Parts: sequence; C-alpha cells; structure tokens
Amino acid sequence: MRYRAIISGLIFFIALVVAACSGPDKPASPKETFQTYAKALKQKDITTMKLLLSSETLKMHEQEAKAQGVTVDDIVKREALIGESQTVVKFRNEKIEGERATLEVENSFGSWDTVPFVLEEGEWKIDKKGFADQMMRDIEESQRQIDDAINQGRQGDPIAPMTDPAMSPSPVNPF
Repeated sequence: MRYRAIISGLIFFIALVVAACSGPDKPASPKETFQTYAKALKQKDITTMKLLLSSETLKMHEQEAKAQGVTVDDIVKREALIGESQTVVKFRNEKIEGERATLEVENSFGSWDTVPFVLEEGEWKIDKKGFADQMMRDIEESQRQIDDAINQGRQGDPIAPMTDPAMSPSPVNPF
C-alpha cells in the first residue's frame, strides 16, 4: 500500500516537472504561416486558407462577397496571394515588429510583393486588409505628391495666372 502511494506520488511529481518544462508552444512564424497557406491553396483547401487570414481580412471578404452576390470562399479563392499555377514560391526578408510582420513573396511575374501579417490570439495571420489599407495610403500619398508637383509648377508658371476666363489668351471677336 505504501509502495503504491510512493509510486503515485513519484508519477505525479514527474508529470508536474514535464508540464512545467514544456511551456507554451511557439507560434508558427509568418514564413511558416505563408507556407501553410500556399500548401492549402495548392490543395484547394479554402477552409485552411480562411483560418490563416486575419479577422479584419475575413470581414473585408464578407463585405465583398455580399456586395458581389458570391460566397466568401469564392472571394478567398479568387484573391489568393499567389497564382495557382505557380509551382515555386520564393520568400525573403521576413520582418517581425511586435504584433506585426511582413514577408516578401515572389509572385508569378517574378516581382516581389510584401505580405503583411498580424499576431492574433498567439498566431500569425495574413493581413490582406492591412495590405489593402497600405495600398490606399500609398495611392493617397502618390496623389498628394502629384498635386504638390502640379501646384509648385503653377507657382513658377507665367501662364498659370491666366486661368481666369476674363484673362483668356484666346482671340476676342470684336463684332
């Protein structure tokens, strides 16, 4: 009887030590997450692809699907980050900064796209919503730079003050 209590206590102690030493699992890196996404795409596993997308990305896809009268699966499949026919996927420059990360992925045209990630509930998720937001910011910045260049050109342009129709350089018919 006493022997059983000692053995039980020893097993319990060993179980505690093992549990204490194992610690929490480290989340898959952004690169590993993207590799899983690419495999899921090749296998046409839309469920896994959706599990690897951020919650904001899924909300964005739900809105798109509703507006277009299609399913979220249709949107996820159509807006895949790599081409289905792309046989080799190359990665570079994984950067992790707090709860955000990026990974450069070579697309089917041979150029590099930056894929953003966000850490949600301890897992790296592809943040296509963040990518869309960044594209909008880039477009707005480009437009601002164009507007600034146009406005600077007008300041030094002697014809610019003649934008008033009363000061038009067109010939006036006196009759």
